[in-house]
Amino acid sequence: MNNTTIREKINQYLDGLSSERLELVADFLAYLAEKESEDATQELLDIPGFIESFERGWKL
Repeated sequence: MNNTTIREKINQYLDGLSSERLELVADFLAYLAEKESEDATQELLDIPGFIESFERGWKL
């Protein structure tokens, strides 16, 4: 399933939810976005020598 189809399906579900449930969805999406960011950061930190290389580049 492509992103457009998934988004359309999600919007259909959202249209049927109460305000309280929409708040729950918003909180869950915020959690997922934060987790995604944390995972990406950890992936970078797991690269040997990344921090040192980043700090050298930052000083330039």
